[in-house]
Amino acid sequence: MGDEGTMIEPDPFTPGGFTVTSAGIPQSHVNPADPRHLAFEYVRRIGHVIDLLAEVGRPITALHLGGGGLTLPRYIAATRPGSVQTVVELDRELTERVLGRMPLPAGADIRFIFDDAMAAVRRLATGTTGTVRTAGTAQLVVVDVYDGLVPPPYIADPGFLRELVGLLAPEGVVAVNVADGPSLERTRAQGRALGVAIPQLAALGTPRVLAGEEAGNVVLLGSSATTFVDWLPRLGALGPHPSETLSGAELAAVLDQFG
Repeated sequence: MGDEGTMIEPDPFTPGGFTVTSAGIPQSHVNPADPRHLAFEYVRRIGHVIDLLAEVGRPITALHLGGGGLTLPRYIAATRPGSVQTVVELDRELTERVLGRMPLPAGADIRFIFDDAMAAVRRLATGTTGTVRTAGTAQLVVVDVYDGLVPPPYIADPGFLRELVGLLAPEGVVAVNVADGPSLERTRAQGRALGVAIPQLAALGTPRVLAGEEAGNVVLLGSSATTFVDWLPRLGALGPHPSETLSGAELAAVLDQFG
């Protein structure tokens, strides 16, 4: 997320809450008084993934590509104390502004890498330039990398996603936020690439967004865990509603739509 036009504004509907906007478009919502509060629909869906991945109180290891307001790192720190988290963010100034306005919860174990996400993933995989080697240890990887509303091209590159998947623990899950239009062009490109990198794939969203009838956010999920498919009905039931979960042939039909 570039710093140009980025603002941190009080949320009139959430006492003590803030919204991070870029070019007038909301990018993150944070409630420092209650980090468990997840306002955005797609963030709530990823929150449910976290809740199924590990019960409340059980620490996890998480990697976040894209920092923004640090909503999900705050949620994990609050619900799973002792979790070890790494946030990769290109815009150091934005992160400093966010932390100056909304400090992290006390005791949160969150370290920052200020770098391009592709370069950071390679550093984490090899342990170069002073970083700790994390290959095979991340239980959760969240990908939410945008410059305004545009993701970098490598987010849909199978080679990059293979490197990213290599950071996952055997039971780990990668969650990719895709902000898309009715064409579902980004969802199809990123879903196809992620499907090359990891065997189990699913998509979460509203029925109208997944049908290509309106713009919105799709959460792509990938895992190598055989138990991953058992989660999917529960994720659909948790919402937010209306909610739809696609996998298998149904998801393949969406990803192959229009070639």
